[in-house]
This record gives sequence, C-alpha cells and structure tokens, in this order.
Amino acid sequence: MRDHLRVTARPAAPVALLLACHPVPTIAVTAMATALAASADNDATTVVAAAVAVLTGQLSIGWSNDLIDVRRDRAAGRTDKPLAAGTVAPRHVIVATVMALVATVVASLALGWRAGLAQVVVVGCGWAYNAGLKSTRVSPVPFFVAFGALPAVATLARPDHAWPPWWALLAGGLVGVAAHFGNVLPDLADDAATGVRGLPHRVGRFPSAATASTCAVAAAGVAVWGASPPWAWGMIALVVAVSLAGTGLVVARRRPGSEAAFYTTMAVAALGVTLIAATSALA
Repeated sequence: MRDHLRVTARPAAPVALLLACHPVPTIAVTAMATALAASADNDATTVVAAAVAVLTGQLSIGWSNDLIDVRRDRAAGRTDKPLAAGTVAPRHVIVATVMALVATVVASLALGWRAGLAQVVVVGCGWAYNAGLKSTRVSPVPFFVAFGALPAVATLARPDHAWPPWWALLAGGLVGVAAHFGNVLPDLADDAATGVRGLPHRVGRFPSAATASTCAVAAAGVAVWGASPPWAWGMIALVVAVSLAGTGLVVARRRPGSEAAFYTTMAVAALGVTLIAATSALA
C-alpha cells in the first residue's frame, strides 16, 4: 500500500500531508470500490457513501503506514516520504489519521451493518499489514482479503443485501495479491535495507514480478469466465492482459532493474477490475 511518487522539491505542509497518504494507491482503491458499487446497481447516494467510506479508510491506511515506518524511511533516506523528510509534522498526520478513521466508520455504517462490516474488514487488513504483517511470509493475505471484500461492500449495500458471486470475490482477491507483489518491486532494495521481509522480499525480484503478473492475468481470467456467458470483449481483454503481462516479464528478465513488470501488472490489474464491474454480474 505504498506509492512511488518521488518528490524533488520541498512541498508546502498541506501538500506534504496529502502526499503522505500514498495518493496513488488511495485513489486507485477508491476508484475500484466506486466502480464496483455503481456496477452493483446501487443508487447514487449509496455509491457516494461507499466512495467516501473507502477513501477515508484508505487515507487512514496510508497515513498510518508513514507513521509506523517513519524510522525505517529515515534510515533508508526516503526523501519522497514527507514524514521522513520532515516536510509535515507527525502530530498533523496523527490528527488526520484519527479524523479519517472516524469518517470511515461513520460512512461505513451509512451503508448498513453488513456492507459496513465488510468495509471495516478492508480497513482492518490495511492496518494489520502496516502494523507487522508486511514483514512476514503471509504479507499477501491482507491484500487478498481486503480486495476480495470490496465486491461484498458493493453488493451488501443494496436493499437486498445480496452476497456477490464467488468468482468476484476470488478475482478481487487476486487483484490484491497482484497489487502487493507488483507494488513492492520498486522498493525491494529500500525495504531490505530496513528489515522489511515480506513474502515478495523472500522470493526475490523476478519471482515476485512473475507472481504479480500471473495473479493479475488470473483475476482477469476469472472475471471473464465468471460472466454468464463469457463475451467477446472479455476474451479480447484477456488476450491484451496476457500480452501486457508477458511483455513486462520479458523486460524484467532482460533488465533486472526495470520497473516494467510493476507498470504492466498495475495495468492488467486495472483491466481485471474493469472486467469485474463491466460484466454487470454484480447487479
């Protein structure tokens, strides 16, 4: 749940606070949840409430990550991290984190207790990862559970409180695992220097890239297969997913320091999310 936006100039305090929330993954997860909520045929009010709940939850996760990792980030010389660079005060991040937590609880409850509980699980997984699971062999588990729960947030918020199809849960979980393995690729060296030893760090760069690409393609495949019946555009998208993932892995094999696998994995994962929503099977 880290982003890779490098800061080259000293930002103003409000901007630094926003950068400390890990804006790229925060926006990406919020967009995914909003798309799923809309595809589940929720009304506009519910879609907005889901977006607010997920956004504030992801804000709390991003800020807590920097608060917990500030010593590691300083030791690694992470000038792109506002807390480590001293461009935002810890007390401001703490206040923002608490406010985001309160907001996500309130917005989650507005979805009903079932969807609200699913959303709390998403946030809890992010906090558990930040608090220690990131340095263990089970580091992918919070991502699998959290991303897998997002389709449930979408469908349980409906008046009928329907449970999503199993394939949507599986596809969402696979997107999460792909995001985890792909997202750590640019930071493997910094993480190793500060003692972070999650599963990707233990298996190495190329196996992590291969796992990320495979899970992203599998998520797209599950979404296409789960549609009833599979449709032509889905099959075309699956071919595109395989081609992108394969290209990223070829480049990663030939140029070990390249971030090609990271970018192709994120593109394929986004395609998988689009397929989950576009099938309209959540409606």
